[in-house]
Amino acid sequence: MDTMGTGTMPDRAAAPVRRRHPWRVVSALAGALLLAGVSAVVGCRAADSDGVTPVPQALAFLPWLLVPGGAGLALAALGRWRTGMVWGVAVLAVTGWYTQPYGDATTRPKGPVLAELKVLTSNTEFGWATDDLIATVRREKPDLVFVEECSFRCSDALAADLPAADYPYRDVVREDGSAGSAILSRYPLKPAEPIESVMAMPGAVATIGGRAVRLQLAHPSPPLPRDEGKWHQELGRVREFAKSAAGQPVILAGDFNATQDHALFRSVLEAGALHDSARLTGRSHTYSWPADRTTPLRTQIDHVLVSDHFKVTSARFLKLRGTDHRALLVGLSLYAG
Repeated sequence: MDTMGTGTMPDRAAAPVRRRHPWRVVSALAGALLLAGVSAVVGCRAADSDGVTPVPQALAFLPWLLVPGGAGLALAALGRWRTGMVWGVAVLAVTGWYTQPYGDATTRPKGPVLAELKVLTSNTEFGWATDDLIATVRREKPDLVFVEECSFRCSDALAADLPAADYPYRDVVREDGSAGSAILSRYPLKPAEPIESVMAMPGAVATIGGRAVRLQLAHPSPPLPRDEGKWHQELGRVREFAKSAAGQPVILAGDFNATQDHALFRSVLEAGALHDSARLTGRSHTYSWPADRTTPLRTQIDHVLVSDHFKVTSARFLKLRGTDHRALLVGLSLYAG
């Protein structure tokens, strides 16, 4: 009896299970963590929200998120994680989009030019940069000077070393440490309602070229980690000022503790139909803080904002010894319309 055809055929060997190498798994997980962090911050930017700590702090350095975003994409590629690679490309594309300058590229002044003037704003960091500020004022001869963190020493030095003949009109809030502020002017000033804040934000009305111009110093509290509520409140008051002054000639200058990537700062621009002088001169990404360190993580939080009654002719960031901020000197033309 032929039994060859009735024998049991041997089972085919099961196909081997392909397992990802552990280091690829680790690489993909690390990439996911980086991409998740960047996505959270960029997502708030896209949603026009400043979020809560650590989002406001990270938004200040949004262009630098391209670094961890790129690292996340590279780790996803090393881990051969296709979903992560698509995610990484999307994150980099959106982040890159938001590094573009925000706001109008020009103002729309009308009528003849009434006056040419220069505006300087400087945070002297508790007054430590007062000597360099005074030297800069003497050299550059600005018509309006906004000084933040003008301590007792600072206000005394401004009174003693900048003659009244040069700046006969002044609004100085004498407070020590970071709370003091000052506005110096070659033009006649009338008092105006200040903005309520921890660090003084005085205001005035200047007569320039026969036109009343509303001046306002900005210095809201910074968005400290887990204590950004005061920043939201005070920058919100700056926004309300801008809204109330819309339609009139306005110069709003100082240390805003905010960048173009913060929703609150953008709301100030929109509420008052204001324009950032640095943006108008192609200096949107020129840093102003921190200026006393060599870290690459720098950003622009010092601004001079103007209404459509002005044309911005120049903007320069100036190094002052003794402060972690660079001063900003802006040239302006005031128009009649």
